Formats: sequence, C-alpha cells, structure tokens
Amino acid sequence: MATQCDVLVIGGGPGGSTAGALLAERGYRVVIVEKNRHPRFHIGESLLPANLPLFERLGVGEAVRAIGMMKWGAEFVSPWHEKARQEFQFAEAWNKDMPYAYQVRRADFDTILFRNAEAKGAMTREGCRVQDVALLEEGAGARVSARHEDGSVEDFEARFLIDASGRDTFLGNRFHMKRRNPRHNSSALYGHFRGAARNDGRAEGNISIFWFEHGWFWFIPLADGTTSVGAVVWPYYLKQRSKPVEAFFRDTVALCPALAARLAGAELVSEVSATGNFSYGCDRSYGANYVLLGDAFSFIDPVFSSGVMLAMHGGFLAADAVDACLSKPSAARRALRVYDHKLRQGPRAFSWFIYRVNHPTMRDLFMGPRNIFRVQEALLSVLAGDIFGDTPIWRSLALFKGLYYLNSLYHFRRSMQTFRKRRERRRSEEAPLMTGSE
Repeated sequence: MATQCDVLVIGGGPGGSTAGALLAERGYRVVIVEKNRHPRFHIGESLLPANLPLFERLGVGEAVRAIGMMKWGAEFVSPWHEKARQEFQFAEAWNKDMPYAYQVRRADFDTILFRNAEAKGAMTREGCRVQDVALLEEGAGARVSARHEDGSVEDFEARFLIDASGRDTFLGNRFHMKRRNPRHNSSALYGHFRGAARNDGRAEGNISIFWFEHGWFWFIPLADGTTSVGAVVWPYYLKQRSKPVEAFFRDTVALCPALAARLAGAELVSEVSATGNFSYGCDRSYGANYVLLGDAFSFIDPVFSSGVMLAMHGGFLAADAVDACLSKPSAARRALRVYDHKLRQGPRAFSWFIYRVNHPTMRDLFMGPRNIFRVQEALLSVLAGDIFGDTPIWRSLALFKGLYYLNSLYHFRRSMQTFRKRRERRRSEEAPLMTGSE
C-alpha cells in the first residue's frame, strides 16, 4: 500500500529540508525523499548574512556556527584597475545588524538541516530516487513512485508536492517548463585545494572574486583548511577544452595571475568537475497541488553566493503557501499567487547585477565605490542578501542603476565593443558542451 502523507518533498537540500521542518513543526505528515545519503558533496559553500535569521528560526544556529568559517565580507580583484583589490564589509551595509556570514562544507551543512527536519517530525527516505509523479485532479494531491537503493519501489500518496530537487529540476523537466537562461548562459569548473594563501586576520574567511578575460573565479576558504576554487566562464571558452578537465582547469587558473599566486603552493585535493548550461529558469513555480523552490525553479550565476539563501527563503515561503492550501482550500489560489510573486523577487533582484557583472562599467563601479545617496550601502545590502525585509534600499539601488547607464553611455565606444563581443560569443554557444571529469 502507498505511504500516506500530507506533503511529499522531493530533495533533502537546504530548500527541501527547510520546508519539511517547518511543515512538520506545524503538525503535517511530511516525507522528504532524497536520492543520495547525507552527508553528500555539494558545491556552493558560501552563505550570506541574510541566512543567519533563518538559522535561528529553524533552531540550527549553534550547529551551523560550529562548522562554519566566519565570513565578514567579500573582495573583488581586477586585472584592469590600478587599485586591483576592493574589499567590502557586510557591517557597512544599510542594515548594520547582519555583519557576517559563514563559509561551510555543504556536506555538513546540508546534513544539519536534513536531520533538523527529522527531529521536528518529518519522515525521511535517503538513497531513494523519485521516478514517477502523477498529479491528481485539482486539489486532490499526487501519487509518487520512488526507487530505493536496493531496487525496491515505494509509492506515496500526498495531498501536496514540493519540488526541491535542485538542478535535477524534476517537475521542471517532466512538465517541460525548464528553459536555459538566454540572457546569461554560463559554465563552471571547480575543485578544492589545501594550502592556498589566504587573507590575514579577520579577512581570512572572506570570499574573493577574481575577474579575468573569460569570466570570474571564486575563492572560498573553509574551516577545515581547504579552499574551494571555481571558474564561472562563458560557454565559448569551455568549448575550447581539448585536454582532461583538470589540466584545462589549471590552464584557466594560470590566466589569472592574482589567483595563481594564491594557489602557487597549494595542493589540489579533489577531482575537478565541469558543469555546462549553468543558468536556467522554469516557466512557472506552482500548480494546483505542487510548488517548485530553490534550484528546482531557477538557478542564476553564483557570483553573489545567493543560492542557499534563496533556497531556504523559498522553503519558508513554500511552508506558508502549502499550509494555506491544505488548511483553507478556498484561499489556495491567492496563496499560490503570493508565493510565486515573492519567490521571483529574489532572482529578479540579483539578476540585474549578475547580467552585467562582467561588463567594464560594472567592474568600474565595484572597484571604485562611492556612497553617494547611500548607493554603496544599498549595494552591500544586496551582497548580504537583505532584499526581502523592510530595509529601504530600492531608491538608492535605482540611483546605482542610473549611474551604471550614465557611465556606459559616457564610455559608449567601449560599451559597444563589449556588446558586439558578447553577441559574437553567443553565436558559438549552441553546440553541446563537454563536462564531467573525463
């Protein structure tokens, strides 16, 4: 017989575990189905200050603090500016109450959130992959079939379904809703090093962003002494790979002398992975008996480390929406529309900056910041993830965008050259990419 539940969550990452914990806490019968077993590797180790209030509301603040590396700010390093390094402190954002964040090993961090959901009453299935979903008539829930590692199949009947399957985008693919982001297609290569040169003092845990000709690098120090290093590049560059991915990654690092110097005495202690078609989104975020959240709904360039925060915030939104749908069906449609509006707010706020982060004008503004009309404080609030509360940053952000357009116009020839180069590169982005570790 099928396992009965109120809510079935596909995926035990930050978004799914958050939603599952909150709904179980409210008395719903919740099942979280995770294809792997915790702890399991995941990239995306840098958190934002806006994560911290969410940890406290879930009751995991102390546990996350115990595994985290303190992150007080971020630095941007550019080979095109006389002042090659610019540091930003979260304490200088508009809201001074969130001065730091953490860098975490995702295997440990995700396990904390998953076990917290269990502790709050959610049933869990690990090593169990969802294979099939049949949505029932409006408001009647879903039937789900999942296969365990031993080959056995378990069926579920749920009143509501939450897709938090991450980049698997289970429902997005099944219902043909997933679309490659045409405005910012990117790819990534990444690995972990031991012995990388870090910043001194309190800045040791800061994330570093290194611009280079073909995109940008992240440099994320972790508490266990390793450092996560990755390159986010345009697909045309990854298509040039004609050698094993590790050799290609080392060649890519060599193109950025400032980063290469930080890794000169470091040892690569992991395989190097490559991922293509990095950015995407789904046409819709909900149906009558399901919602999508986190990376299952959309994934944007990780330059501002927004992924975990958006997934967890989406988990809170999903819990409220599902609670409304199950407890008061007459209010379901409105609750789902509100959910969709709020879910899209985060990617929309970050995307404007992400689409332009490699533009020379944006680099100029980051490398020479000015706090006219508090625009720098507003920008730091975005970097901190403070985009959902009452912090009044939007007028200053509008002024920042105005400065961007005025500077682009002032450097019209440079802007046109950048536009033409990007257009030419897009023409070469249609062929499939080579990824993996071969």
